[in-house]
Amino acid sequence: MKKQKVIVICGPTASGKTKLSIELAKKINGEIVSCDSMQIYKDMSIGTAKPTKEEMQNIKHYLIDCISPEIRYSVADYKKQAMEYIKEIFAKGKVPIIVGGTGLYVESLIYNIEYNEIKTDLKYREELEKISQEEGLEKLYEKALKIDEKATKKISNNDKKRIFRILEIYHTTGKTKTKLEEESRKNKPEYEFLLFGLTMDREKLYERINLRVDNMMQDGLVQEVKELLNKYEELPTAIQGLGYKEVVEYLKGDTSKEEMIEKIKLETRRYAKRQLTWFRKYNNLTWLNAQNDLQDNIRVILEEYSGKNN
Repeated sequence: MKKQKVIVICGPTASGKTKLSIELAKKINGEIVSCDSMQIYKDMSIGTAKPTKEEMQNIKHYLIDCISPEIRYSVADYKKQAMEYIKEIFAKGKVPIIVGGTGLYVESLIYNIEYNEIKTDLKYREELEKISQEEGLEKLYEKALKIDEKATKKISNNDKKRIFRILEIYHTTGKTKTKLEEESRKNKPEYEFLLFGLTMDREKLYERINLRVDNMMQDGLVQEVKELLNKYEELPTAIQGLGYKEVVEYLKGDTSKEEMIEKIKLETRRYAKRQLTWFRKYNNLTWLNAQNDLQDNIRVILEEYSGKNN
């Protein structure tokens, strides 16, 4: 039997994935499953650039604004929920469209990675926190590089959550994250995932990122972070998100407002560069120029989708 087709639209932040996916969904009776590790959180709309109700244009979206920021949400959690929603969308006779820029989330679906439940060793977590505070996160990044170079090179040297994860997996299982993922890919995916990536001229992308950050500041990002800190006692993962941690530094008095804004822009540009590097490794991904006419890009997607369905 031919596998059902799932469309995946990925690419760097600020490249226009939201607009493209909504216009596509309108044309093919589609529904959208978000693939963004920060847009899942409630009360975090400005800094994550969540689509507004108006922007969604009555297209059903899943895994947006649905998890409390107090909860630790893993890739395994994402995969489980996303697969449930894909099934639900097909059951309605509609087309699932996966949209986002979180590479780990994309891979969990397209490679059918099965995540073994690994219990957190709280004592070891405390040791890592202590090293991070006293000697710096860079020390732990170097340690992770020696243990699992392949997985570590995929992440930023200030991505505390994922650096800890690489070290904790090895500490708990004696196997690297890369090894466990290789072992977990033995079963073929249930669906055929058609991958499309948005790209554009680097300088133009960086201009869009800078403008987006300026707009976030005007829309009240600092106030959003203040309200988060007042509302929730713990924000284990959410507050480490890009844009949020820089505002926290500013609120603590560690940086000026101008330094904070420039740092968010810089880190977002760096993140976009890593995203592009990540998605370029997929041999079966069709690249779309985000500067092309929107309808032209939709036509390319529809041609491939229709061809695969024949």
